[in-house]
Amino acid sequence: MYKIVFVRHGQSPWNKEGLFTGWVDAAIEKKGLSDVDLTKRGIKEAISAGKILKQKGYIFDLAYTSYLERSIKTLQIVLDQMNLMWIPVIKDWKLNERHYGDLQGLNKKDMAKKVGEERVFLWRRGYAVRPPEIKKTNKYYTKKDPRYKGVPADELPLTESLKDVVDRVVPYWKKVITKQIKAGKSIVISAHGNSLRAIIKYLDNIPDAEIPFMNIPTGVPLVYELDKNLKPIKHYYLGDPETIAKLEEKVRKQGRI
Repeated sequence: MYKIVFVRHGQSPWNKEGLFTGWVDAAIEKKGLSDVDLTKRGIKEAISAGKILKQKGYIFDLAYTSYLERSIKTLQIVLDQMNLMWIPVIKDWKLNERHYGDLQGLNKKDMAKKVGEERVFLWRRGYAVRPPEIKKTNKYYTKKDPRYKGVPADELPLTESLKDVVDRVVPYWKKVITKQIKAGKSIVISAHGNSLRAIIKYLDNIPDAEIPFMNIPTGVPLVYELDKNLKPIKHYYLGDPETIAKLEEKVRKQGRI
């Protein structure tokens, strides 16, 4: 049996304010936050995740995260709490959040007033529906970002649906991460709501129509136990069930406009 732990990054400033974040690091836009891309609550969530993993006796050999600071910071805090800052950390843009195109940086409620709640709902919850592509004039234009200078331009998205995220993340899971699991590495992945949904959809064979509504609370370790063929045996969150249920409800409310 194998185990792998997933952690959705702690709350970020733009999560709190109800903005489309996607591939933007919100701290860039916030004076006084330095390079910390988490709110005070987000930092507490990451600390709590690290503490409970240590308390439960988890030890990791290897960690994966995205290119986005909120995910990287969450992982750093978790590993710090576990005295595991020394383990190798692999960062890859394939684990990034969904790219929300030209919506990035815009307020969800304001957009609902502008174009209608139904259209915004489809952009957010339609499995194969893409928001408008990000324009070259947009200050968040992906191909201007130096962190992606080594990525072939034709691979970088200008917008994504959840289906696109699945098509991006699942091959990475199959080709890269599973090899390390089979090699006996104990792994933690710090990523995002949609990149984690993509992996979970694949593992649990969740239907297209259901996966957009799966709610993953921020900063709560999610453990998957896998058999020798890396098929799920069971999965569970670490922490107080009542608290986790409240956090899941908060995520559900965020999914509404």
